[in-house]
Amino acid sequence: MASSHSSSPVPQSNSSDTFFKKDVDATKRFRPVQSLPDVCPKEPTGNPNNLHDSPSLVVDQQRWTIYHSKVNLPAALNDPRLAKRESDFFTKTWGVDFVDTEVTPSFYLPQITKEHFALYQQEITPREKVHERCKNICTPKDTFDRTLLHTHDKSRTDLEQVPKIFMKPDFALEDSLTFNAVLPWSHFSTAGGKGNRDAASSKLLQEKLSHYLDIVEVNIAHQISLRSEAFFHAMTSQHELQDYLRKTSQAVKLLREKIAKIDKVMCEGSLRVLRLSLTRNNCIKAYNKLKLMATVHQTQPTVQLLLSTSEYVGALDLIATTQEVLQQELQGIHSFRHLGSQLCELEKLIDKMMIAEFSTYARNDLNRPLEDDCQVLEEERLVSLVFGLLKQRKLNFYEIYGDEMINTAKNIIKQCVVNTVSQIEEIDTEVVLKLADQMRMMNFPQWFDLLKNIFSKFTIFLKRVKATLNTIRSVVFLVLDKNQKNRDLEDTLQKNSKESMVDSEVAYLTHEGMFISDAFGDGELLAGAANSASQRNTSPNSEPCSSDSVSEPECTTDSSSSKEHTSSSVTPGGVEMMISDDMKLTDLELVRLANNIQELLYNASDICHDRSVKFLMARAKDGFLEKLNSNEFVTLSRLMEGFILDTEQICGRKSMSLRGALQSQANRFVNRFHEERKTKLSLLLDNERWKQAEVPAEFQDLVDSVSDGRISPPEKKPTATEERKPAEFLIVEGQKYATVGTVLLLIRIILEYCQCVDNIPSITTDMLTRLSDLLKYFNSRSCQLVLGAGALQVVGLKTITTKNLALSSRCLQLIVHYIPIIRAHFEARLQPKQFSMLRHFDHITKDYHDHIAEISAKLVAIMDSLFDKLLSKYEVKAPVPSACFRNICKQMAKMHEAIYDLLPEEQTQMLFLRINASYKLHLKRQLVHLNVVNDGGPLNGLVTSDVAFYTGNLQALKGLNNLDLNMAEIWEQKR
Repeated sequence: MASSHSSSPVPQSNSSDTFFKKDVDATKRFRPVQSLPDVCPKEPTGNPNNLHDSPSLVVDQQRWTIYHSKVNLPAALNDPRLAKRESDFFTKTWGVDFVDTEVTPSFYLPQITKEHFALYQQEITPREKVHERCKNICTPKDTFDRTLLHTHDKSRTDLEQVPKIFMKPDFALEDSLTFNAVLPWSHFSTAGGKGNRDAASSKLLQEKLSHYLDIVEVNIAHQISLRSEAFFHAMTSQHELQDYLRKTSQAVKLLREKIAKIDKVMCEGSLRVLRLSLTRNNCIKAYNKLKLMATVHQTQPTVQLLLSTSEYVGALDLIATTQEVLQQELQGIHSFRHLGSQLCELEKLIDKMMIAEFSTYARNDLNRPLEDDCQVLEEERLVSLVFGLLKQRKLNFYEIYGDEMINTAKNIIKQCVVNTVSQIEEIDTEVVLKLADQMRMMNFPQWFDLLKNIFSKFTIFLKRVKATLNTIRSVVFLVLDKNQKNRDLEDTLQKNSKESMVDSEVAYLTHEGMFISDAFGDGELLAGAANSASQRNTSPNSEPCSSDSVSEPECTTDSSSSKEHTSSSVTPGGVEMMISDDMKLTDLELVRLANNIQELLYNASDICHDRSVKFLMARAKDGFLEKLNSNEFVTLSRLMEGFILDTEQICGRKSMSLRGALQSQANRFVNRFHEERKTKLSLLLDNERWKQAEVPAEFQDLVDSVSDGRISPPEKKPTATEERKPAEFLIVEGQKYATVGTVLLLIRIILEYCQCVDNIPSITTDMLTRLSDLLKYFNSRSCQLVLGAGALQVVGLKTITTKNLALSSRCLQLIVHYIPIIRAHFEARLQPKQFSMLRHFDHITKDYHDHIAEISAKLVAIMDSLFDKLLSKYEVKAPVPSACFRNICKQMAKMHEAIYDLLPEEQTQMLFLRINASYKLHLKRQLVHLNVVNDGGPLNGLVTSDVAFYTGNLQALKGLNNLDLNMAEIWEQKR
């Protein structure tokens, strides 16, 4: 009954035109069913209409809440107290004018018009027409709905009288609460026995229960009557359905027997083969995994074996591979839980071992005997160490090598000094304990040989350092080149993979009959291609791993072979090495490391220079270097310059410490050199008597060596030629120069300056300044002694003769002749920015020319005073020639005799022309004073005879016969 009551109504078919309709759910279409009144009131009044107003003992005892209230919404909104009935309840709080307030249109909401619904109307109009057409065709269902509604309302009204407790699915009288709610004991038990009221109450309860039963039976019968046709139809179809099920069961049984036979004959063997194959593959994987575990288990002994042979790179690669295998393929294996931490500690130990090994290698490499062998010591070992240090990112290992270089440089000097001192018998090592004091006891040849030995040792030392550092840099550059190649390869592979991915996807879609526009949306083409390609790669149609041989673990992922690839490279020394791809160093780090290694080579050169400077300074404490003569200092300078050039050639950079020390010593040498020669020149000038000196052959050879404007040392001639007698004149480019001994020595000093510049180029500017000072000193001092008559007091000369003046002028001319050659010599050895210093020679040349002109003017002045003295007393009278003119001619002959052998003929003629001009000026003045004119008279004849005597005597002098005297100028011209 309950099941039939809860079932849905079955549609009835009264005629062919009637539609079958399903009953609508009453809870959805109608209001909720109200609870029935309590069937057992505590105080029944007998009025059946008021039974439902009493509290119910059957229904749930729920307290009233606000959700039980029912209010009419229009009644709540329509306030009769308001004058305007159209106003809503908001005006009660905010005033009557609230509804009259104009609301400002929103800027974010569009203005809606009928045009916005035009498209909707166009779409809904055809549908509405179709709906109206279908409504005309279908049979009205209002009658059926009204009948069903009436029937349903009546049934529901009857059922509402039954209490809800009987409708509960868990209704059971065994439950004491349910039983007490249905049959209250108060109706059956009384204190004073049975009364009329209890009997009436029990009777009423029985009647109500019977009434409820009748209502339920009537509704069940009604429901059965409504569904009788469907019920009988279902009972009729039950037999047919059982026949169909029996036949289906027999067919299924037969099909199962056939499938079992097919499975046994065709599938069982194949499936067994597949199962065995899968088992075999699993066994192979397990076997390979065990082999891998056995290999990993041997990692630590293998690492120890590699470390015993200094194979640090191999040990580190093995540790890295093992760590990767533990993390990827053997992760979670309990027996290897501590192996990873042990390998990390072992890796740290290898780092310390490599640093200690590199320190030992650097010490052995730098402290081996310094011979001509400059090969790299154990290049394979060095390459292995450098690769290991790079792999572990120990990029400061070169600092260890730098520290060893400093110690080795100190030891080289110390060992050289000890070896040299031990070979010198004059040095008693027991008395002189300090090594520096023992070194200061050496003479220059011994100390020079020691310095030469130190420089040679340093040269070999630098060559070894360069070879070792070049090997290290080559390793760094090989790693850098490998990184660049890997990066280029990855870019190429990535580019090719993208192109092949798109091409393969396009081909796949074309093969499947699809268009790309159908398969992908805009901007999703590559993503869809990648997804489909990955799906095809992981599809079940892919072939399984081959398992033909157990010894080939194809199905095992080898991370080390898939990720760590190696390539072979060869160092400049011919050592072949394998470079792995796991060098996690950036290009910037590698380039910085290579630059630091190159800088280390520069530091090696600086270290050698610094130690050499300290060695020089230790020897120069007692002024030893300042006491060297020119040849010794030049030899020392050449040795140091050679060592500086060698280090620059080896290391490729200039080191300034030794060069600065050499420059400092050179400056001291230049000062001493110049002071010695200036003092010597001063002494020579103070003792010079300004007489013509003979020219030894060695001075002539010295002058001859300065040819073609080039200053070069004279060649030594055979001994027989050295016995040549001194010459009277110095021959310079075919001209004779009468000189004094001081000038000859000055020429030698000048050439010594020039030669010193050739030997020590670093002192060129200082030498130029000093030489300019020397030439100026000679010019000024000779002017003081000759023109200033200083030689009268210094040397004790009685007078400064014209011969002294002429000889001084010729000496100055000789120096002037060599000034352009000296200038060119210095110009060739100066830097272009130093050419401004050559102006000193221009100033010196001008000063010398001025000095020479002053000497010539002095000679003319001597004769001018003589003419003034003699011609002022001249009288025109007999005898002819007069005594005055004879005296003048005598003095002119003496002058000519004094200067003719000293000065060139051209200078002599020019000098006598100036003297003749002075003579004519004084004679003309005297003739004017005597009022003698050129009128052919007797006085004129006497003067003409005297002048003719003067002219004859002057032209009779050697070299003056062609001199144009122009004596007509002595006469006053008539106006």
